[in-house]
Amino acid sequence: MNILLGITGGIAAYKCAELVRLMKKEGFQVKVVMTRNATRFITPLTMAVLSENRVYINLFSTEEEEQQEIRHISLAQWADMVVIAPASANTISKLAHGVADDLLTSTILAFEGEVIIVPAMNKVMVNNSVYKDNALYLLQKGYNFIKSERGSLACGDFGEGRMAEPAYILKFINNRITQASSLSNKKILITASATREPIDRVRFISNYSTGKMGFALAETAKRRGAEVILITGPTFLADIAGIETIRVNTAAEMREEVFSRFKKADVFISAAAVSDFRPAEQFDGKIKKEERETLTLELKKNADILKEAGEEKVNQVLVGFAAEASQLKENGLSKLRSKNLDFIVVNDITREDSGFGVDTNKVSIINRKEEIVDLPLMTKYEVAEYLCGILVSYFEQQSKGLTV
Repeated sequence: MNILLGITGGIAAYKCAELVRLMKKEGFQVKVVMTRNATRFITPLTMAVLSENRVYINLFSTEEEEQQEIRHISLAQWADMVVIAPASANTISKLAHGVADDLLTSTILAFEGEVIIVPAMNKVMVNNSVYKDNALYLLQKGYNFIKSERGSLACGDFGEGRMAEPAYILKFINNRITQASSLSNKKILITASATREPIDRVRFISNYSTGKMGFALAETAKRRGAEVILITGPTFLADIAGIETIRVNTAAEMREEVFSRFKKADVFISAAAVSDFRPAEQFDGKIKKEERETLTLELKKNADILKEAGEEKVNQVLVGFAAEASQLKENGLSKLRSKNLDFIVVNDITREDSGFGVDTNKVSIINRKEEIVDLPLMTKYEVAEYLCGILVSYFEQQSKGLTV
């Protein structure tokens, strides 16, 4: 395992000597990138001796034998994981806004693997709304954060903002490495976003789903080693590298794509908000408003993809999502039973910070035994991590012959 440690300017940089020592003791290969300000707190020589590698500071090589090296690319390709510790508010802001003006930020922008951010700053800075917005944005992009600790700070204050201890950081890294293969050899089929049912060539029936939850699930499952196929309705979200993505419009198209792959899937997660109804007839061209004062549409019921999957499943694990406005748990249980699901995730769409279009969800997860777990408000990536953890536990129990 090759770990690239990025050190930014902060007094907590002194802890990186112990962190590198622990990483080396664990058997990791370590290279260190330091910002200019980081070198004011701990010397590159110290980090070079401990890591047994040269330390990188400049974006451009000044040594003649390395003139052909594109340093930020070669480091990004070498690393399996990037850890930024301590991560200053300045560096976190740069990452959130795509700024790549030094070796560390350029390398991260060119890196496709897992990034762990270990913030360290004053208690006022860590609670500043601008910093919180930047951290939340990076969480939503799939970056991992190790929460700063409460304690005595270098400035003399007491409160949140102290960098996590090296032993805890190492434990976090090892947990992430274990998780990276926790769903290997599993094929996971996921649906996302809304479907569109055309009225004419201009208008359609749809809903507010953006696909954020489904895409978070797909990216998280991929990071845990699963082979992921994502079938999505219309969305502004870009394809995720390494994930087969099929884009559809209507419920009928989604159904066709799902069942052409369903038999080979180990898990089917239905996170899409599929339209329940479609117009019985699609009008040719565009309906002109000048020709009518009212418009009556006859609607026909669409096939229930998840219910059909429940009827056809053999060994597949089925996970459904239910967007509910009232009687959340009662409605969730009803769908769990009627659709033969293994799990259902019920989210409260009456809250402004949960459901369609936002980056957070307040959900309850119900399993086949009708056990209910109420989760606090989380980012959709955090919900995805929790749900993937449940799937890992499910397969572990199944491999031991336990009833799941």
